Amino acid sequence: MSDDASPTAIARKRLYWHSRRGMWELDLLLIPFLEQRYDQLEAQDQRAFQQLIDEEDQDLFVWLMRREWPTDPVLRRMVKMIVEHAENTDNSAYRTL
Repeated sequence: MSDDASPTAIARKRLYWHSRRGMWELDLLLIPFLEQRYDQLEAQDQRAFQQLIDEEDQDLFVWLMRREWPTDPVLRRMVKMIVEHAENTDNSAYRTL
């Protein structure tokens, strides 16, 4: 995260802190996705990510561990993107979160 004080940078920092869940399993999925993929997402997918992180930790855990899928197709698509990213990316640097 940079020291940029622009509205975009501030919004990004807020998004980062909302993505920090305090649940290691969720942090290992959400933070790398935010840092590595979020900026390349279409605006509608960025909104879907923002909507997703407003969900309860218990729901996020069940969805991101692939025990269930969200009923909302927009959230389901975002969860699948995050899971796919985690499966295809070396996130070993994040294991110290």
